[in-house]
Amino acid sequence: MKEEKTAAEILAEKLCMNPQNAALLMSSEEIAKADKFCEGYKEFITLCKTEREAASFAVEKAVNAGFKPFEPGVKYKPGDRVFYLHRNKAAILAVFGKKGLDNGVKIVAAHIDSPRLDLKPNPLYEDSELALLKTHYYGGIKKYQWTAVPLAMHGVVILKSGESLTVSIGEKDNEPKFVINDLLPHLGAEQGKRSLSQGIKGEELNVLVGSRPFKSDKGSELVKLNILNILNEKYGIIEADFLSAELEMVPAYPAADIGFDRSMIGGYGQDDRVCAYPALIAALECKKPEYTVVTVLTDKEETGSDGNTGLNSAYLRYFIEDIAAQQGLNGRDVLRRSECLSADVNAAFDPTFPNVHEKMNACYLNKGVVVTKYTGSRGKGGTSDAGAEFMGKIRMLLDDGEVIWQTGELGKVDEGGGGTVAQYIAKLDVDVVDVGVPVLSMHAPFEVVSKLDVYMAYKAFFAFGAQK
Repeated sequence: MKEEKTAAEILAEKLCMNPQNAALLMSSEEIAKADKFCEGYKEFITLCKTEREAASFAVEKAVNAGFKPFEPGVKYKPGDRVFYLHRNKAAILAVFGKKGLDNGVKIVAAHIDSPRLDLKPNPLYEDSELALLKTHYYGGIKKYQWTAVPLAMHGVVILKSGESLTVSIGEKDNEPKFVINDLLPHLGAEQGKRSLSQGIKGEELNVLVGSRPFKSDKGSELVKLNILNILNEKYGIIEADFLSAELEMVPAYPAADIGFDRSMIGGYGQDDRVCAYPALIAALECKKPEYTVVTVLTDKEETGSDGNTGLNSAYLRYFIEDIAAQQGLNGRDVLRRSECLSADVNAAFDPTFPNVHEKMNACYLNKGVVVTKYTGSRGKGGTSDAGAEFMGKIRMLLDDGEVIWQTGELGKVDEGGGGTVAQYIAKLDVDVVDVGVPVLSMHAPFEVVSKLDVYMAYKAFFAFGAQK
């Protein structure tokens, strides 16, 4: 016989929050749907390891879904779908709504750059008959995590002729990999005395790329010469072409299921492509919304969103001004009536390192997409801090859309913190809040997320664009 609930239990159900594992709240059918959705996501993060590759992937998917290149001056009608590729590193997708732009637009903004190692402008050198490449790390990394793991080279080289050469070496089984060496424990006594952050120094992140000299000729730096000869024969590259190149070293392994239950995904670059992919798919599935929906996949977030492909520049504002002009409106009038989900990740609670989190205000794997009211550091420095009114609206939107969600902060108040693109969207006078996926081992070469959380991010972004 089923026991009746006590008065306290009934009252607790009514008044108290009780976040649960999403697997206990979802049907078997929906869990299967989430797992299937994540197969496409794993393919995305396996294929797209740079911002250029992610932007190109998004545009290709958009074209296949019927999106057309955006043309300023063209008057678009409800249901029209356009894309804008910005300097090959960022992309905007827009679906025009039934309501005029004087009602504002619904923006979802995710970033597609991730921590990595960039080659220096003059990278190739030889030392002790080994050829190596000098790097400059991009974004916040723990440098020691990048040693002794297989690396691939991705990017673009502009040759002296002006020809653009796309490079991807190390991803296929029959392609060579690259590596950064580390000391063996037997000789690492002095290295072991360094602090963890200095265990590997920036100038020690040198990538091993060759060891055989050019034939048996006389001369100096014959190993370097042999590498240049290989690059020249295969790609037409000369050493000076490194000066007009953007080459990135990234982990050379695919995304993978994690756990006996295959409930999680491990892979490189999930901050923030784990939000970019659900945002992209939600945009592609958006047909004839009430409000115009704008999805932004941006660059440079990991280094402060500066530069002309980051959201601290004007390209999003210019895009809004262009579409506003088609309806005889000022861009600022559209923006001040707009709303945005800054689609970015948060740090999931890790029971191995509990002391950096405040458990009541941390986010957890498998408890759904996380709404982060403010980011920043310590005294809320570098954040937009969403207002109560907008938080209330998003709360109702997610509940009505049957999205499993939670809230979270980025660690304890005095532990540190970090920012997102939300602050730059807020500067445009747009209501904005961070909504994204909890991540374990964030900024490591191999990060971990929950499949159910990824799917809930998709549901959240779709519901945001579909609101009436």
